[in-house]
Amino acid sequence: MNNNRINALNIDHLVDAKHGRITPSIYTDPEIYELELERIFGRCWLFLCHESHIPKAGDFFNTYMGEDPIIVIRQKDGSIKALLNQCRHRSMRVSYADCGNTRAFTCPYHGWSYGIDGALKDIPLEEIIYPHGACKDKWGLVEVARVEIYKGLIFGCWDENTPDLLNYMGDIAWYLDGVLDRREGGSEIVGGVHKWEIDCNWKFAAEQFASDQYHVLVSHASAVQVLGGKQDDASTNQLGDAQTARPVWETAKDNLQYGQQGHGSGFFFTEKPDANFWVDGEVANYFRETYEEAKNRLGEVRALRLAGHNTMFPTLSWLNGTATIRIWHPRGPNKTEVWAFCITDKAAPAHIKEAFERSASRAFGPAGFAEADDGENWIEIQKVLRGYKARQNKLIVEMGIGREKRREDGIPGITNHIFSETAARAMYRRWADLLIHEDWNDVENATAQYEKELVG
Repeated sequence: MNNNRINALNIDHLVDAKHGRITPSIYTDPEIYELELERIFGRCWLFLCHESHIPKAGDFFNTYMGEDPIIVIRQKDGSIKALLNQCRHRSMRVSYADCGNTRAFTCPYHGWSYGIDGALKDIPLEEIIYPHGACKDKWGLVEVARVEIYKGLIFGCWDENTPDLLNYMGDIAWYLDGVLDRREGGSEIVGGVHKWEIDCNWKFAAEQFASDQYHVLVSHASAVQVLGGKQDDASTNQLGDAQTARPVWETAKDNLQYGQQGHGSGFFFTEKPDANFWVDGEVANYFRETYEEAKNRLGEVRALRLAGHNTMFPTLSWLNGTATIRIWHPRGPNKTEVWAFCITDKAAPAHIKEAFERSASRAFGPAGFAEADDGENWIEIQKVLRGYKARQNKLIVEMGIGREKRREDGIPGITNHIFSETAARAMYRRWADLLIHEDWNDVENATAQYEKELVG
């Protein structure tokens, strides 16, 4: 999209992070969506899969970067490549299975065949249709420019100018480690992938996981009533203290929302190693039994942090404790395809991994009691935004403005009270800067300026 057209979209006007105002046409405009595909999904680091999906040479996993289909495949030397799943002849996919092991990819349209490194190996009737020789060495599958791994998570990026993965992650890595690095051996994905579509813009889901604990009080009220602490319950869960029947935001020693570089996280500071509202039984027992190891590796705060919501911009989200990690794949301005995985400690015994799978599906699978609440909210919002006036009416995203700070206790990043919208404002400001600026240095400078205005 040319700069004149981008200027006409007036992206900067649509996101006023300083005053907490968002114009909701950002969730519906087809031109904005096309620009997102180019400047966000075409430039940001995107989660592809976990190393446990592709442990052996020839193992592959099919996913997406934005709407581009991608094959992630382990090479013979142990390295990993990400390839555009598009035959160079007529744009057909060359791989259709969700995952598996292969020695080659063959296009089902005309039979062009590619090695696991993406090189074009064979063209049927080559000597007849290309009598002067085909340029097979130039016609291999398009390779994703950069692939990096962070503690088992595989990321891809199309843009050579994007900062390296660790710099791109910034402080969100500290929060992510609470899931990936609790025990020796790291993490792994167990079970398959739950996939479903929601008729809403991808940003609603990414923002909620980054910033919104506030909705739990109302949207998940029925779950709170069923699962909440009772006077005779000996444990403390995420939302209530069993001894006093007081909510955790009153009884927790502290609570926090982090929002920076588009990433976001929120959690309560709990005092028990099984304090998670959404889990019980074997999972809760496992957290108690492994607390000391997690504490030695991560420190007390992260070892106790078993209830928290998180998004690494743009589309990787996870919940601590409930072991759900997911990707929000965009499918146009009005649709999102959700891919949800169950992530556990690799060192956990088999029966505990099975318990984690049940727990994740129970609460946050496609029919989970909490997931269904969230999806309904996002769908109904998208319906409202079909209206012309609704798309022009600025939304209020100002909770916690002026209370941002950097903590002095070793917890990194720009933070606020958990019931704030600091992470939402940071996410939309980063989103806007990526759409506005063609050069990554300009993006980073804009982010730095915004953060300086928040906390100096």
